[in-house]
Amino acid sequence: MSLNLSFKLLPILALVLGIASIVAPRFLNVFVAIFLIAYALVGFGFIR
Repeated sequence: MSLNLSFKLLPILALVLGIASIVAPRFLNVFVAIFLIAYALVGFGFIR
C-alpha cells in the first residue's frame, strides 16, 4: 500500500510545481511547467 501511495504523490508534486512555475515564471522555465502539468495529468489518468 505504501508503494501505491508514493506513486500518487509524484503526480501531485509535479502538478503543484507546474502551477507554481506558471505563476512565478522565474521559478522554472515555462516549458518545464507544461511538462510537469502533463506528467501529473498522465499520472492521474486524465490523459493516456
